[in-house]
This record gives sequence, structure tokens and C-alpha cells, in this order.
Amino acid sequence: MNVEMWVRALKAARAGADVSQEGLAALIKWSPSTVAAIETGRRRPTMEFAVAADQALTTGGLLAGLMKESDGRSEPSWFESWPGHEERAVRLCHFEPCLIPGLLQTEEYARAVFSAGGLYRGDRVERLLSFRMSRQRLLHRDDPPESVFVIDESALRRPVGGPAVMDRQLSRLLDAVELPQVRLHVLPLEVGAHVSMGGGFVLAELPGNDRLLCLDNAARGQIADYPEWIGLVQRKWEHLLGEALSESASVELIKKLKVTP
Repeated sequence: MNVEMWVRALKAARAGADVSQEGLAALIKWSPSTVAAIETGRRRPTMEFAVAADQALTTGGLLAGLMKESDGRSEPSWFESWPGHEERAVRLCHFEPCLIPGLLQTEEYARAVFSAGGLYRGDRVERLLSFRMSRQRLLHRDDPPESVFVIDESALRRPVGGPAVMDRQLSRLLDAVELPQVRLHVLPLEVGAHVSMGGGFVLAELPGNDRLLCLDNAARGQIADYPEWIGLVQRKWEHLLGEALSESASVELIKKLKVTP
């Protein structure tokens, strides 16, 4: 994609709609600093941003069309910028209500997730799998970010890929907690209703006190830095962490759920 041409198209669309940078930021719920960074070339635009800008400026999909990647991409288009943010992060806070987080998945568990329902097949599954496994190097580099995971107990009990695959996945979790920068907490079923039953998220704390939010849902995910959203999710995170088991109690539960020692 020619970024310079794309930025010119964005500015023209914004001028044609008589919308300022601040006005566009308010309409798409991104921060004004992000809009400014994209328009000055300091930050690369994402498909998520393009789709939101198209809707706000009623451009008929022009900006997303200019950004459209080939179908052969290994990762979803909305997710394309997230690995770069992960790499820069100093702290990552993950909550998952129904599956093991991608950074902690075994290859066979991840393959079962991508193969479920036959929505992805053959080469597509393998590309997605390769991309997910490559991201896990983040936890093993010389200066990894602090990574805190809160996982719903139901995710530990769901036999994704079958009992044997799940047993090995639980072993992977026990290996992960041995890493000095990884903390893992289980949200027990006995908690009942909690503040994030609608879905999982990742909060990334970046250098300079910047924060980004990664959301996922059944259709497509979203990466955002809108302060109100981040503030709300931060409060949810604090509630979840407060209701989760301690690290030691979480490890003991995982050990009890394992079939093999």
C-alpha cells in the first residue's frame, strides 16, 4: 500500500466532509493524537481505522479499498498492527473467558481452534497457525514484557482438540508460569456473573504511558486507544484480577485438572 497516497485520500475525504482531526477522532472513537500521527506519517494506518473513517466520512469504502490486502495474509487485516504493539509493550494484561490465550497455546490446541467448524481449511489454517506460534517468541526474548493472564476456569475444562491435547495444553500453562515475567490467575466458576462476560481483551501498556486495547468478537476484532474505552476496560481488569485465584491457587487447580502428572 502507498501510505502517502492513502493519507492524501484521508485528508481529502475529511476536508470534503468538513470534519477536523479532532472531529474525526470523536466520530470514530480514537484519540486525536492517533489521527494526527497517522496523517503525519508517524503511525501506519490499519484496516480497522480505515473502515471506521469510511463510515464516519461516508466515503463508500474508499479508504478501506485502498488498504485492502490480498486474501493470502497470514493474519486478519484488523489484527495486522497488533504484533508490533505487543513487541513494544512493557506490560500486557490478558483476559480470556472461553479459551487459552494465543500466546500460551500449544500448536495442536491452536490448530484445533482454527479448524473448528471447518471455517478455515488447509493452507489457511497452517498460515494462521504459523503466525500464532511466531508471536509466542515474545515471551522468550531477552527483555519480554510483563504478561499477566486471567483465564476463566471454563477455558481450562473445555477439551479443545480432545482430552490428550487439552492435557498437554495444561502442561504448557504450568511451564509458562515458570517464566519470571508471566503471571497467571484463574477466574473460578464459583464467582458466577462477572464484569467481562461479553468477551476477552488485551490491555497493552506502552512506553511513555500510552495504552492500547485489543478486543475480539465473533465477526472481527478492534484495536483502539479511545480513553473512555480504555478506562472502562481497566476497571473491568481490576475487578477480574480481584476475583481471580492467587497464582499459587491457580497452579494447584491446573494440576488437579490434568490427567497425567
